[in-house]
Amino acid sequence: QVQLVESGGGLVQPGGSLTLACAVSGRTFSTLTMAWFRQAPGKERAFVAAIAKSGLIRNYAGAAKGRFTISRDNAKNTVYLQMNSLKPEDTAVYYCAASSNYWGPNDEYDYWGQGTQVTVSS
Repeated sequence: QVQLVESGGGLVQPGGSLTLACAVSGRTFSTLTMAWFRQAPGKERAFVAAIAKSGLIRNYAGAAKGRFTISRDNAKNTVYLQMNSLKPEDTAVYYCAASSNYWGPNDEYDYWGQGTQVTVSS
């Protein structure tokens, strides 16, 4: 059974940085495309970023471009989301997702984590 466990969420001031991690088990990590989504209070879950199996191709939502970086370490079975210049509107529960083949912006991923809360506030 594939399990995804997010970590690294917390409270950060506007303009600050935070790095989320998602550890994957139960499946060969390099066979999975990985993504991050987020869900703000009262809003639908939204795509943030995705990364191909090799890590060579990345896809970002407009709100994440230039501020967020998705990366993966296939040796550690972990995908990361580095977030810089954080804004209050980045406050959300951040979810890690995995798929055998899909890596687009829709929530068509096969596996999901439980989420980690990120709060941007002074």
